[in-house]
Amino acid sequence: MDFKEIDQLKLQLDELRPLPAAAVRNLDEIYRVEWTYNSNAIEGNTLTLLETKLVLEDGLTIGGKKLREHFEVINHSEAISFVKEIVDKQIELSEHVLRSIHQLVLKNIDDENAGRYRMINVGISGSGHTPPNYSIVAEQMEHLMQWYNQTKDHIHPVELAARAHFQFVFIHPFTDGNGRTARLLMNLILMGYGYPPAIVKAENNLRLKYYETLEEASVKGNLEPFINLIASCVKDSLQRYIAAVK
Repeated sequence: MDFKEIDQLKLQLDELRPLPAAAVRNLDEIYRVEWTYNSNAIEGNTLTLLETKLVLEDGLTIGGKKLREHFEVINHSEAISFVKEIVDKQIELSEHVLRSIHQLVLKNIDDENAGRYRMINVGISGSGHTPPNYSIVAEQMEHLMQWYNQTKDHIHPVELAARAHFQFVFIHPFTDGNGRTARLLMNLILMGYGYPPAIVKAENNLRLKYYETLEEASVKGNLEPFINLIASCVKDSLQRYIAAVK
């Protein structure tokens, strides 16, 4: 994997620091809406980008849309705030942090399972990958944290974030909300290294590519296409941030 272009863009962004406060606020607002919209849309939420913005910024309810879809928007925004707090306070990534993120993602939707590892076996529709037996989920999550702590200083942050995302969804530790939590985890890692959040777009071809590359990694063990996809999302975010503050 070649991260030269990303490294150059990251250097450019770092040279512009401290970023103007007004520009940062504006970017934060834009990214909160876009990240929430895309992450939810990937999972089938039917609220549009504009509707997501209206729910988040004006507290409106959208006629004809399910209550669950509104909660998914509000919850995701709260989870972003929590992730930012973890990054700002430089709190170590842990299972407790991950469960807390998930608890926010499923709040008022499935309070019984929010923040709790699954106690059932699950299948993933349309996938050749069967997540591990529920009885070893806690052990697998412990291994994921061990891997993260042993690896974080030895590989590129973008690769680290992509691999952590993949391993998380491979384990599929929760009954629901795994995808959203995985993308929040990925961005928690990226933001911890000074990168802007990477948004996986829900547009059809990108959404399909996202699932196809995850499937390739899960079934064939080939992570390169997935890491490259995430790297392209990181590159896009870096370019947008640089353009906005220059």
